[in-house]
Amino acid sequence: MVTALLAVPASAAPAITEEIGDVFSTRDLDRNLWIPGAASAEVLTYVTTDTFGEKALSTGTVFLPPGAAPEGGWPVISWAHGTSGLGDACAPSLIGPTYAERDLPYLANWLAQGYAIVASDYAGLGTPGLPTYLDGRTTAHNVVDMVKAGRNYSEDLSRSWVAVGQSQGGGAAIYTARYATEFGGPDLDYRGAVGTGTPAYIEKLVSIGGPGVPPVELPSGLTAYVAYIGASLRYAHPELGLDDILTPLGKKYADLAETTCVSDFEAQLDGVTIGDFFSAPLVGLPNFTAVLDDYMAMPETGFDKPFFMGNGVQDIDVPFPTTAAYVARLTANGQPVTFSAYNTDHSGAFVASQADTIPFVANLFR
Repeated sequence: MVTALLAVPASAAPAITEEIGDVFSTRDLDRNLWIPGAASAEVLTYVTTDTFGEKALSTGTVFLPPGAAPEGGWPVISWAHGTSGLGDACAPSLIGPTYAERDLPYLANWLAQGYAIVASDYAGLGTPGLPTYLDGRTTAHNVVDMVKAGRNYSEDLSRSWVAVGQSQGGGAAIYTARYATEFGGPDLDYRGAVGTGTPAYIEKLVSIGGPGVPPVELPSGLTAYVAYIGASLRYAHPELGLDDILTPLGKKYADLAETTCVSDFEAQLDGVTIGDFFSAPLVGLPNFTAVLDDYMAMPETGFDKPFFMGNGVQDIDVPFPTTAAYVARLTANGQPVTFSAYNTDHSGAFVASQADTIPFVANLFR
């Protein structure tokens, strides 16, 4: 299933006529960024769908395990990365994962189980446009289309695959779980998903924003996430007029959000209060709640394959109560979710979850 590689368009905003999943170009991944134990690592530029529903380019990496592929190809994990930032320089295929000491051993465990890993950077992160942070539907396209691109690049990849992600990527993996069969079509065999540290009902928290709300300083990570959401919404939905109610401080950090990677951004936001970003309530913007819900609300029905969610009780990046409430709604709606809580924080739950998720995924391929 190898397709011919296409020349990268010269225009910064090309009219793309090729098919979703087609590969424009490849390059070797910097050897320092390889998942330990990988036999090869290649960065692809491929066709996917952006926040406007148009064909767009994304980059992503294909990691193959050592040895000969089994009959039918290596089963595939489409990895959805956590928050890295919105600037092109923040793409994982350029700098590696934000928390390399945590993520690389985790991904190495999947490789050691005999899975190929494909890992999208997400559309606009290192390619034309701006990535739209926590835009569930768009990211789901990027995660699914990365599987198509990986199979177009290498005949050693199976058509059977799962989505796995953490934090921002946990939300992406679970959103993908809702639409994977639809977006993948008959050429792919979607089996299920894993999402840890999954942000849910964040739109409810964002909607209360306004002058002095919240009235206290939040952890800088949460402040960074809100700034990334605001910058992305300005790009994806200019009709909201978000700039009209941003204070000079709010505009400063929305602008910085477009270029600054998350670790540096969090450091700059230490001591900054979200309530100082706005001169009027967000809900006063025309159709704000409906637009925000459509942009980022997690799906509550329509899942067709089993999926696993895990969250830390002590998590302050993705508060446990919001994820637990989401899982309760999924359960009440009869969705095929398995949930585990871990008595640790955001990263701790991610690491601890492997005892549950590795056998869960193995069972999906039986």
